[in-house]
Amino acid sequence: MTRLRILIVDDHPIFRNGLRRALSSEPDFDVVGEATGGGEALRMACKVRPDIILLDNRMPGSTTAAILADLNKAKCCARTILMSEELDQNEIIEALQLGARAVLGKNASTELFLKCIRSVIAGQLWVGQESVLRLVEILKNPLLAPKECFGLTPRERQITEAIVDGLTNRDIAQQCSLSEQTVKNHLNRIFDKVGVSSRLELAMFAIHHGILNRNHGSPPAAASLGA
Repeated sequence: MTRLRILIVDDHPIFRNGLRRALSSEPDFDVVGEATGGGEALRMACKVRPDIILLDNRMPGSTTAAILADLNKAKCCARTILMSEELDQNEIIEALQLGARAVLGKNASTELFLKCIRSVIAGQLWVGQESVLRLVEILKNPLLAPKECFGLTPRERQITEAIVDGLTNRDIAQQCSLSEQTVKNHLNRIFDKVGVSSRLELAMFAIHHGILNRNHGSPPAAASLGA
């Protein structure tokens, strides 16, 4: 069995040790290294080549953005999960733009840590509901111009916008005068075009790439994005 290689980056030894013990109890996980700072994290990542990096977003002597940028420059292929005691929304947005694949509170349960790691290694994004809400709010900025449509038709962009707003398939069908099956067919094509596999991933992808250009409406019900 191939084990998932994990690097823990955190300057608090008690938290780091507890997390290592919890992860090491899983037969498919292998904690291959630990680091207490940005420079050490970069050296360890290049040395042990982890699949997953669990990165504390409050590292002494360096910012999360700087660490992620350095990892990108070093062509580190690991998928980074940002751990935080206090989630600063602007930092989360910046971290996701720099390639972080997940944001998870440090007070999360062991079960949630395991689920997050397995979701990320499976290619999914993972972000807390409040973070999604803040990310969606930036779409209300009329100065945010779309960068690329990724081959989406006007109808597909309309449905993508509805997903970002937290609408269900039934809601979208009523809004667009379509059947629910037609909405599902559109969603499958959208998923294929942009390379995602869930509604949450689609919403995050649309936000991350600036696909949408809106300045109307109120903040969405982010809870339904994971449906």
